[in-house]
Formats: sequence, structure tokens, C-alpha cells
Amino acid sequence: MEEVRRSYSRLCKESGAEPQETVLQRLHELPRGRLDLATQSLTADTCAALGKLLQKEAFVTELVLSDCMLSEEGAILLLQGLCANTVLQFLDLKGNNLRAAGAEALGRLLRQNKSIQSLTLEWNNLGTWEDAFAAFCGALAANSTLRQLDLRNNQISHKGAEELALALKSNTSLQQLDLRWNNIGLLGGRALVSSLPSNRTLWRLELVGNSVPSDVLRAVEQAMDHNQDREATFRENQARARVLSKEVRHLQEEKSKQFLDLMETIDKQREELARSTRTSAARMGQLQEALNERQSIVNALKAKLQMAEAALALSEQKAQDLGELLATTEQEHRSLVQRQAKEHRLEQQEAAERESTLLRDLSAANEKNLLLRNQVDELERKVKSQQEQLFLTRQELTNTSAELKMRAIQAEERLELEKKRSRQSLEDSEHLRFKEVEHMTRHLEETERAMQERVQRLEAARLSLEEELSRVKAVALSERGQAEEELIKAKNQVRLEEQRLGHLEEKLRLLAQARDEAQGTCLQQRQTVTEAQARASQLGLQVEGLTRRLEELQQELRNKDQEKVAEVTRVRVELQEQNGRLQAELTAQEALREKVAALERQLKVIASDHREALLDRESENASLREKLRLKEAEMARIRDEEAQRASFLQNAVLAYVQGSPLRALSPQK
Repeated sequence: MEEVRRSYSRLCKESGAEPQETVLQRLHELPRGRLDLATQSLTADTCAALGKLLQKEAFVTELVLSDCMLSEEGAILLLQGLCANTVLQFLDLKGNNLRAAGAEALGRLLRQNKSIQSLTLEWNNLGTWEDAFAAFCGALAANSTLRQLDLRNNQISHKGAEELALALKSNTSLQQLDLRWNNIGLLGGRALVSSLPSNRTLWRLELVGNSVPSDVLRAVEQAMDHNQDREATFRENQARARVLSKEVRHLQEEKSKQFLDLMETIDKQREELARSTRTSAARMGQLQEALNERQSIVNALKAKLQMAEAALALSEQKAQDLGELLATTEQEHRSLVQRQAKEHRLEQQEAAERESTLLRDLSAANEKNLLLRNQVDELERKVKSQQEQLFLTRQELTNTSAELKMRAIQAEERLELEKKRSRQSLEDSEHLRFKEVEHMTRHLEETERAMQERVQRLEAARLSLEEELSRVKAVALSERGQAEEELIKAKNQVRLEEQRLGHLEEKLRLLAQARDEAQGTCLQQRQTVTEAQARASQLGLQVEGLTRRLEELQQELRNKDQEKVAEVTRVRVELQEQNGRLQAELTAQEALREKVAALERQLKVIASDHREALLDRESENASLREKLRLKEAEMARIRDEEAQRASFLQNAVLAYVQGSPLRALSPQK
């Protein structure tokens, strides 16, 4: 509370007054919002500072200023500051001899302040000045927050009591009024008694020590008892209303929780249905893609088959041409046999001579080939030796680089040791290390360059040797080819005919293999189609399970609706019974009946809103069922289309296989 003390001191200094030590001490010891300045003599400046402080600060809920000997000016300044306070609830101004100005200031306080609930004004002189007290009573009539008012020993006469009676007729919040030890008398007592039937909130009125007759006191006691009974009944009804409202809120919360749980289950089922539809759609897409791939494979096989048929037709045409050519050649052969028989002897002699010459040339070529092979072997040994030297040089290079790296690492370790030993010679050691590293790097670069140059030279030598070897091999191959070409030419014509027949047989074999592969692919496609149908049937079973689950949830929703209707009817019957019991009571409970009716209207509105929400959910369920039905129809249509496509593809493949020309050619093979 140091900040409050500083604010009080600052306000006192601004007004040119010294802060009171007792007030500072009480502000320092402020316990739980209670400022007790009782029996402290407060000056006008202190009252002005406290009024300004309490006008801004929201920390005091109870202010005790009893027996503080407040002056008229101090009381006015203090009460003027409290007019704008919004947290003060209890104010005690006992024994401060407040008079006309104080009564007027209290009237302004009651008109402007909306937080004070208890006001103690014992041992003052408010009733001595009738006009000022009338203004105070007028403010009390307009106040709606004050619950307890203590006016003991305030010199209130019968006229003041009449003003209080007028105020009590209009006041709707005051519950306790203490008027003991005043001068009310018979007239004042009767005025107060006449005002009590109009006031339904005052349940405690003390009139001891006012020269009021006993019958008036009994009438006041009866009125207070009546108001106490009314207050007790009102409180009981309020408690019942709170209990009913709590039950209604509890029911609403339960229904809302049930409704939210139902909506969550519906949303989960909707998500599961959407997920299943997505997975089924993705699976159908995959199946469609696989079917498209199979279709493309079948098309490719068809294209290959057409190409094979074309090649077979060409081969048949060539075979026919070769047969015709063979017939003509046989005729020519018969005509030439006689001539060749005559020339055969001469050709045998020439062939023997030519064969002897070719054998001599072949032996010479073989000898030359052996020489060339020896040269090639020598060159290969040289290349291997060069490669071994190159490998050794590379290994030496790696060893030298590793050695240099090890030297660099050792130099760095030595440098680190020297650095740890002596920090003073840091600059010299750094300079030496840099020089050594530069020297080693230069040496390493020079060795690397030398090794690279050596490797380049070796590579150049290897390339030159490989070129020389390739030239020697080319010369040997050319000479050998020239020697073998003459032998090969004699055998080529016979081999060509044999190769043609072999090619034709190979083509026929390949065509048979292609036919077998096509049949195998057709069988695989049939298997994939059957698997797709099985998966589609599984998806259909899943959809049927989901529909059964949806029907179960709808049945649960209908049961919940029936339970809600029964609960609402039960609550409505209970409220009607409560309303009947309340109507049987006194006519003074009209306000309570209005509140119960308002609760019934609110319950009806809530029930109607709940019914509308249920109707909306039923419409949403109907739309979901319609969407599910559409999805099922679409899935059935897709299954029918896939079955039609599979059957059409199967029929087409069977028709193609049965109508293929390979069927007619296969027995001839």
C-alpha cells in the first residue's frame, strides 16, 4: 500500500496541507479493503484528500469514519469524492454531528453512488433540519442499491418519519431500517405503518425509544413478519427457480453433449464413408489403369502379331520365289551338268594347282601371323611393364603425399607443443611454422608436378605403344583377312541358303512363342478381372455394412429423440405443477409467477430450437442417405461397366486368337 500512501501525500501537498501521520499509518496497515479511521480527528484538508483518493482508487470496500468529528466542509468534500466511487459497499459515519449540509451531501451520495449497500448514521443530527432531511429521504426513495440504513439518535420528528414513509413507498431495495431513539411519536409511527403495505423489501424496522404506541408497534411487527415471510417465500422461490434453472441447464448441457456426440459419430461415419469411397475410387482408378496397361500390352502384342504376320507373308513370298528360282536353277543345272562334266576335269586340275598355291600362301601367312603374334605379345609385355611402373609411381606419389601429410601433422603437433610451452615466443613460432608449411607445400607441389609430368610421359608412352600395337594388329588382320576371304567366298553361297532356311524356321518359332505369350497375357488379364470383381464385391459388402451401421445410428437417434421428448414433457409437467402451487399462494407473488412464466417461455423456445435442430439433422441424414444411394448406384454402374469391358476384352482376345492365321500355319510347322 505504499503507492496509496504516496498518492495521499501527493494530494495533501497539492492542496497545501500536511498529511496526518495517523492516516498514513492506517493506509499502510490497510487489511483486505477495510479503511478504519474511527476516533481520528480529520481536518477538512485531509477529508478533501481522502475524497479525491477514494474517487480514483478502487481498493477500499469498507470505510469506517465513526467519531471523527468531521466538520461540515470536510464531510461535504469527503462525500463528494465518494459519489464517483464504484467499489465501496459499507460506510460508517457514526457520531460526526452531521447537520443540514451533511444531510444534503448524503442525499447527493445516495443519488449518484451505485455501490454502497450499508450506511451507518448513528448519533448525528440529520432530523433537526426538516428540509435537508426531506432531500435525504427523496434521495433514499430513488436509491436502488442500499440494503441497510442506521438512523439511531438523529432527532427525527414525526415530519421526518412522514418523509421516510414516502421514501419507503418508492424504495425497492432497503431491507433493514433502524430508527431507535428518535422523536417519531404516534403520527410518525402511523405514517410508517401506512407506507409498509407498499414496500415489499423491508423486513426489519426498529422503532424502540420513539414514544410509539404498542398497537402501532404490533402493526409494524405484523408488517415486518409479513415481509419476512414474503422474503423467505421469495428466497425459497428464488432457490427453487435457481434449482430449476440449474436442472434445465443441466438437461440442456446433457442434451447438447448427446447431440454433439451424435454429431461427432455422424461426422466420423461420414468421414469413414468418404474415406471408403475415396479408397474405392482410388482402387477403381488403379484397376482402370491396370486395365488400360493390359489393353496397351494387348495392342502392342497385336501390333507385333501383325508385324510377324507381315514378315511371315514376306518370307512365304520369298520361299515361293526361291522355289521358282530353284526350279529354274535345276533346269539350268541339268543343262550345265554335261558342260560341267566336261570342264570338271580341267577345273579339278586347276583347283589342285590353286589349292597347292593357296596352301603355300596360307602356310606363309600363318608363319607371318605367328611372327606378328610374337611381336604383339612382346608389346603387351612392354605395356604391362609400363603399367606396373605407372602403378609404382602412383603408389610412390601417394606414399610421398602421405609422408608429407604426416610431416605436416608432426610439424603442427610440434608447433602446438611449442605454443603450449612458451606463449611469449608466439610470433616467432608462427612465422617459422608459416615458412615451414610454405616450404612443405612448395615441396609437395613440386613433387606433385614432377609426378604428374612423369605420369603424363608414361601415359604418352603407353598411348604411343597402344597406337603401334593397333597398327600392327590392323596390318596382321588385313593380311589374314585377305588370306581368309578367298576361302570364305567359296563357302558363303552354301551358308547363305542354310542361313535363309534357319531364319525362316527361327521366325516361325518366334511367332509360335508370341502366340503363347499372348495366350498367357490373356489368362493373366482374366485373373486380374476376376480379382477386380472380387474386390468390387468386397467393397459392396463394406458399403452394405456402412448402410446397416447408418440405420442403427438412425434408430439410436430416434430413441434419443423419444427420450428427449419424454424428458421435456416431464419437465414441462413439473413446471406446470410448480406453477399451480405458486398460483395457490398469495396474490403478492405475481412477480415470481412472471419469472416462472418467463422460464417456461424460455424452455419452450429452447425446446423449439432443439426440435428445429433435430429436424435439420434429420434433413442432413436424409441428404446423406441420398448421397449414399447415389454412390452405391454409381459403384454398381462402374462394376457393370468393368464386367462388360472384361467380357468384351475376353471375347475379343478369344476371337482374335481363334481367327489368327497362326492357327492355320502351326500344323505345317
